[in-house]
Amino acid sequence: MTETRDAAMQSKAWPFEEARRVLKRYQSKPPEKGFVLFETGYGPSGLPHIGTFGEVARTTMIRRAFEEISDIPTKLICFSDDLDGMRKVPSNVPDTEALAAHLHKPLTSVPDPFGKYESFGHHNNAMLRRFLDTFGFEYEFISAKDFYGDGRFDEILLRAAEKYDEIMEVMLKSLREERRQTYSIFLPIHPETRRVMYVPMKEVNAEKGTITFDTPEGEEMTLPVTGGHVKLQWKPDFGARWAALGVDFEMYGKDHSTNTPIYDAICRILGAKAPEHFTYELFLDENGQKISKSSGNGLTIDEWLTYASTESLSYFMYLKPKTAKRMYFDVIPKAMDEYDQQLRAYHTQDIKAQLNNPVWHIHGGDVPQSDMVVPFSMLLNLASVSSAQDKSQLWGFIQRYAPDATPESNPGMDAAAGYAVRYFNDFVKPKKQYRAPGDLEREALEDLRARLVAWKGGLDAEALQSEVFACGRERFEPLRDWFTALYEVLLGASQGPRFGGFIALYGVDETIALIDDALAGKLITA
Repeated sequence: MTETRDAAMQSKAWPFEEARRVLKRYQSKPPEKGFVLFETGYGPSGLPHIGTFGEVARTTMIRRAFEEISDIPTKLICFSDDLDGMRKVPSNVPDTEALAAHLHKPLTSVPDPFGKYESFGHHNNAMLRRFLDTFGFEYEFISAKDFYGDGRFDEILLRAAEKYDEIMEVMLKSLREERRQTYSIFLPIHPETRRVMYVPMKEVNAEKGTITFDTPEGEEMTLPVTGGHVKLQWKPDFGARWAALGVDFEMYGKDHSTNTPIYDAICRILGAKAPEHFTYELFLDENGQKISKSSGNGLTIDEWLTYASTESLSYFMYLKPKTAKRMYFDVIPKAMDEYDQQLRAYHTQDIKAQLNNPVWHIHGGDVPQSDMVVPFSMLLNLASVSSAQDKSQLWGFIQRYAPDATPESNPGMDAAAGYAVRYFNDFVKPKKQYRAPGDLEREALEDLRARLVAWKGGLDAEALQSEVFACGRERFEPLRDWFTALYEVLLGASQGPRFGGFIALYGVDETIALIDDALAGKLITA
């Protein structure tokens, strides 16, 4: 066993812990199918969202961890339940009135309101695949329409007909009395209207592989369970899909956790071993409410990527997946800086620490060097004091502080500068509120100004920080009151950067002018 694999087998990083659980499934012999299968599911009733990213990103982290501890090949399947009936017309698509005529049809039988694809389901599947490809995920895509229609699901559907009473017994225990009267695990698709029908079964003939029922119009109809004529209700579909594919691992949100025994039981009834599970906590908005696609609260993927990198989003997804986390705009700067801190630390760490570092899991062990010469939070403060409208304005300061840095040689730094300008103008600028200094604060600011006028030490951030400390050490107790005053008086914010580093970046003469403006009341007027 190599040093890295040995360390990975001992690592307490959660992806390795999950990977070791998956590996235990094959301690006695390798999988008959020749690989370990990871799966994520997607309901294509709308566009991919931040939860979709989280599931695929986290599953990919576990898959990578598994590949580090085992030589068994792996696959990741992204399964789209595009035979699901359209229960309501989405409000965010063109020509919603025309879609109303197609309610309860499978999404792959609903016309594409955007006029680009074969159906609405095909459109959303294409958006999902483009979304996954943008982030560089490695996966195999499976459409439920194809899976049901081309015969790959037939064996399990016939077995479901054979085990109908056993599966129904599992399901009926979980249903209210009134629902039990009409429930069936099978949902026939009307051969003419193409609507998914929620109707009770009059007969399930396992020998013939057919179901008989009355349509909503009262017509008795018999259909084969194979060939895409019938789909399974969503809970039985979960367990049946696991059995059909031989899924070894799937994660889902806490809202699914009560259904896990149902999924597992159905998978076992159908003759397969239930996969390993990982239940993650849901994301909350700034008010502590669950993020919802329909209510539009919280952050979208596009919004995050307007103000921060994909790596910072992956970093946020890595952190404590079993803890509910608030996900709103204020978390972005912290995620950007913490990701870069971990990136910088990685190349100084031993193998054990590297495998516990989030960036190993974000990059699959192929971890790049950081080219950030200035922290993101410092860029935000720089954008604030310079009222930057374009990242080129920030580069003037950056290159004085780090002369060798350029947008071409530091693409991560360049992207961060652009993010910082957008974030500042959209979120920081509207909330900026300067105040006048108190008497003791004015005295300390005048002292700092005098020290900077006499300064001969260049752009030494630590030495400048010592000067800032000296101005407040004998005047403020606790000392943080001095730094709060600096942020509120000079930056119009309640918190800010290490001020010595800020001076080194912004410039000594520029900081003197900033202090002058603050003492003269010009910042408040502005």
